[in-house]
Amino acid sequence: MKFLIRNAQVIDLSSPFHGKTCDLWLTNGHIEKIQVASKAASISSKTHKIIDASGSFIMPGFCDMRADFCDPGYEHKETLQSGAKTALTGGFTDVALLPATQPARDSKIGIEYVLNQSKKLPVNLHAYGCISKDRNGEDMAELYDMNLAGAVGFTDGNSAIQHSGLLLRTLQYNKIFNGLTLVFPEDKFLSQGAKMHEGEVSTALGLKGAPSLAEELMVHRDIELVKYTGGKLHFSAISTKGAVELIRKAKKAGLQITADVSFANLCYTDENLKEFESNFKLVPHLRGKTDQKALWEGIQDGTIDAIVSNHQPQDKENKQVEFEYALAGMISLQALFPVLLQHKPKQVELAKVVAALSSHPRSILGLVQAEIAENTHANLVLFNPKGQWKYTNNHSKSENSPLLNTTITGAITHVVCKNELHIL
Repeated sequence: MKFLIRNAQVIDLSSPFHGKTCDLWLTNGHIEKIQVASKAASISSKTHKIIDASGSFIMPGFCDMRADFCDPGYEHKETLQSGAKTALTGGFTDVALLPATQPARDSKIGIEYVLNQSKKLPVNLHAYGCISKDRNGEDMAELYDMNLAGAVGFTDGNSAIQHSGLLLRTLQYNKIFNGLTLVFPEDKFLSQGAKMHEGEVSTALGLKGAPSLAEELMVHRDIELVKYTGGKLHFSAISTKGAVELIRKAKKAGLQITADVSFANLCYTDENLKEFESNFKLVPHLRGKTDQKALWEGIQDGTIDAIVSNHQPQDKENKQVEFEYALAGMISLQALFPVLLQHKPKQVELAKVVAALSSHPRSILGLVQAEIAENTHANLVLFNPKGQWKYTNNHSKSENSPLLNTTITGAITHVVCKNELHIL
């Protein structure tokens, strides 16, 4: 595999070529040479296939910290194979999978299954193990065994840890081998029965809402547990202004805390539910505009480390029903980046968004970085910001997205991963 990518603008804060339009020579999955492109230079090559990337961005391959591929147990919604293809077409070369499978991924067998299957797939899949056995929120799972098998962290997914003692013991135990604990912060007793965010829209629609307090109370509790244990904690899919402020303060105090936000909470608000569109019924709930603004500010100032797809497939039987009975979730990997840029406020730097989708998630998970530098392994995405495409060729097995059959501006055109060039 030898090819030359010409005239691509590098977007990678860790690269010495960041912000520059460059030519990149790649051979057998490695970046051999990078040079700043010159309008006066005319490059031809008999050994390298030339890809003209004029007007395009070249970025590190994206890394998703939070996706559900439903396999094993719910393969009618998604499989590792269909999920990997969906991720690839969205520019994601690494994906960490939630353990909400059947059976739950609470032992080394489940971790080994994902990693063995990953070897056959075009992207790198990584496995989270459960914090609790069968995600029951009570008894700690076999964390050490799963860590030895290759688990990148431990979470009960959308099942929030209500048991303070369980989380305390998990934080203490993970310190032994530097394991990562991830929590979805929600007090289920405050949000029980809620169909959406509690606010003016929920009142107008006559739907029970979940107050922001349900998230913020748990964020506060978990920060105090980190203080007590000296442990390391990652907050998954935060969604409220108050949570951002609490995490910002905790980071300034020097606590080992990181956080991510779901793509949907950056792009949409509870106002998208006014027509009872079940594809906008999500976990976490879509919040108000004030919360959305605070989340974007968190990306810009580094309070929020990562942006996640929160890819959650649901079959038609559980989505094409009355809003009250629809299950929460949206597929999001395939169209995430261009739609995210459409909603990005002007004051938020593109490079900060790219870092939140690439280098920061890899750092949190302890994965090898995808750098745009000479003599490094090629893990790359090419993106044409002016390219238009209609979202009809859906690679997921599920169809629960409001974006299907719409025209989207901005297209992932090439992905380099596992020594392969994929032309999309």
